[in-house]
Amino acid sequence: MRRSMIFAMTAVLAAGGGTVYLASSASAAAACAPAWSATATYVKDNVASQNGRNYTAKWWTQNEAPSTHSGQWDVWIDNGTCGGTTPPTTPPTTPPTTPPTTPPTTPPTTPPTTPPTTTPPNTGLPKRALIGYLHSSFANGSGYVRMADVPANWDIINLAFGEPTSVTSGDIRFTLCPAAECPGVESKADFIAAIRAKRNAGKKVLLSIGGQNGQVQLTTTAARDKFVSSVSAIIDEYGLDGVDIDFEGHSLSLNTGDTDFKNPTTPVIVNLISALRSLKARYGAGFVLTMAPETFFVQLGYQYYGSGPWGGQDPRAGSYLPVIHALRNDITVLHVQDYNSGSIMGLDNQYHSMGGADFHIAMTDMLLAGFPVAGNTANVFPGLREDQIAFGAPSSVSAGNGYVAPSAIQQAVNCLIRNTNCGSYTLRSGTNPNFRGLMTWSINWDKFYGYEFQNQNGAYLKAIA
Repeated sequence: MRRSMIFAMTAVLAAGGGTVYLASSASAAAACAPAWSATATYVKDNVASQNGRNYTAKWWTQNEAPSTHSGQWDVWIDNGTCGGTTPPTTPPTTPPTTPPTTPPTTPPTTPPTTPPTTTPPNTGLPKRALIGYLHSSFANGSGYVRMADVPANWDIINLAFGEPTSVTSGDIRFTLCPAAECPGVESKADFIAAIRAKRNAGKKVLLSIGGQNGQVQLTTTAARDKFVSSVSAIIDEYGLDGVDIDFEGHSLSLNTGDTDFKNPTTPVIVNLISALRSLKARYGAGFVLTMAPETFFVQLGYQYYGSGPWGGQDPRAGSYLPVIHALRNDITVLHVQDYNSGSIMGLDNQYHSMGGADFHIAMTDMLLAGFPVAGNTANVFPGLREDQIAFGAPSSVSAGNGYVAPSAIQQAVNCLIRNTNCGSYTLRSGTNPNFRGLMTWSINWDKFYGYEFQNQNGAYLKAIA
């Protein structure tokens, strides 16, 4: 529909008792909807006018002026100029849809029901990528590794971690590990110079946000906007390629009643989606976005979603699914942590446990093939592209629960790519020749154990045509 077409507004009575103004074709200028009010509550499809223009709300909102919040990712749609007979200026007192019991300050745009699938972007990554986390901001007994000393085998280096000043602030900070804790730490200037050298060599260096201790909850639009501005500042200061989302703990928990992963309403989820879209828009097609959720937040969604029929009524079950789904065309690599996990049911309806190739095969197959969410065959999470998928494994026995010998990692990789030597598991996704690679926690722990992971698993991965 052309933006210059002229519409008139027709008043109708909504089910909730409020008046909603609907556009209808007419030759006269569109009548102005009720004037926007900072104290009024608007929900999806409510209309308001400001400064001689009509606007339509995309989602629940309050105190966000349409004239300044009608950009691509903002809450209001600009419907163009209005005039003629103006409806009463009383804002809607009873919106057509009841907002949540504890409404979000302003959830950002709800992702489309079925986002279009794009062809693989030119990310600059090799066909098979080795991805690792670098302990840059803290010490944990594995030893500090200078950026300049990270071996060239690593294609994506995730700086662990950017953390918030408080759980709900959205204000992310990143600082190098203090010399007293990390003997041998380089200066900030040397660190930045080494990042530049890695990027010049074709490597990607990302800010990993969150981690075990960095819980992030973007409960408000103010936190969302602070997240975008503070993360952008770090990217610009250190010269990074993008971000890795490693939200753990209760960073992402679904509100009661938020049952459709394709249309989330929980503020911490929709605000994160909006924030990441804003970062992608700011930096363009070259922006690298990776995610490292735990199996509980992704594959468990096959059985349970949020606080549905789950024994513990845990709102975190499957809570990453709406984020992944909304950003499926923006994600560079999704590498689920196949470690520190309980048993998870696979597409064969059997429980799979850590300790061998089987767990990596079954968990990764779910991401490639897709799966019904919470057992609902009418609500399927579509599989992602092969080039977007890697799996995460501990680099050593000290790095995390779920370490397996290189032979098991290599069996899983071979199965996923070639659909051979898969043990008793039958791949639903078939062959996946463009499977992206392997992620490990961590580069530091790998060095501590003589670089077993990169020398054996990394070498095997990259030798596959």
